[in-house]
Amino acid sequence: MDGADDKRPVTAENRTPRSAVVVNPVKVADLDEFRRIVDGALDAAGWPAPTWHKTTVEDPGRGQAEEAVKAGAEVVFACGGDGTVMACVTALAGTDVALAVLPQGTGNLLAANLGLSNDLAAGLEVAVERGMRRLDVGVVDDQCFAVMAGMGFDAQMLDSTSETTKKRIGWPAYLVGAARHLRDRPMRVSVRIDGRPPLRRRARSVLVANVGRLQGGVRLLTDAEPDDGWLDVAVLTPRTLGHWLAMGWALVRRTGSVPRMEVFRARTVEIASNRAQPRQLDGDLIEPGRSLTATIRPESLWLCVPQPEDHPDLAEDAKAAAERGERLVEDARRE
Repeated sequence: MDGADDKRPVTAENRTPRSAVVVNPVKVADLDEFRRIVDGALDAAGWPAPTWHKTTVEDPGRGQAEEAVKAGAEVVFACGGDGTVMACVTALAGTDVALAVLPQGTGNLLAANLGLSNDLAAGLEVAVERGMRRLDVGVVDDQCFAVMAGMGFDAQMLDSTSETTKKRIGWPAYLVGAARHLRDRPMRVSVRIDGRPPLRRRARSVLVANVGRLQGGVRLLTDAEPDDGWLDVAVLTPRTLGHWLAMGWALVRRTGSVPRMEVFRARTVEIASNRAQPRQLDGDLIEPGRSLTATIRPESLWLCVPQPEDHPDLAEDAKAAAERGERLVEDARRE
């Protein structure tokens, strides 16, 4: 079954939904205080206390989320970086359990597309206000992604960005990592869209996107919609520093066309390179390889989103949600 169950997991009538928190303890400075705030905020909203599940090096969250589903959770909060969120996406896709994001990493892609940054108040408020949306997910091997998969330069950038720099300056640290690879030689790739004859390019990166926003709010793919049943495939072919600058300027200006980038739509895309390349799913590195095949699973994931829930931009109302959520968090801190 491609999609999730039609049953909406959390509604206005369901005032006491059961929930669970899958947390990466490495990403939280004071886990006891964090837990007290989350429990207090959910209690103030009328929710019962959530169950808590810590991730491990061996299991970054998939097993913990599956355990929460079996125990009857209707909402699972993913609290950590890209790896934690992606693991929860994989566990929850195809179920009627909703995912809520409480980002604690330094560059969470799904949180960026929800406009949440690392704002705990906004993440909690988005969940308790019960805005829900069914999203498509992409599938690579046995893992799901909600935002974007990639092969080539984008994964090189992630691999070259130090955790120390990310903690110090946040998402701009990725620009430092990117600068180290601007002059690397391109890869020879073939890109097969839905079984058609392959396109052959000398590319720096091939991105497969369900949602089009990058870190820092940059919208790479303006037509990418999270629930349209399609993957948007971007083939980036810059060869000089001038090409990179032209691409960056077009993205900053948000013009309709980005030079040195071709965009295709697919339900299945097969990418093959002449040599092994770094690869990533939703900002989390996976094993390098010479190929990447992604398919779409339409409407497979219930996601807690800012209101209004049917807006094309998942981040709509995120700032206002953060302001409303501050009251929840302040009440929890005073208890």
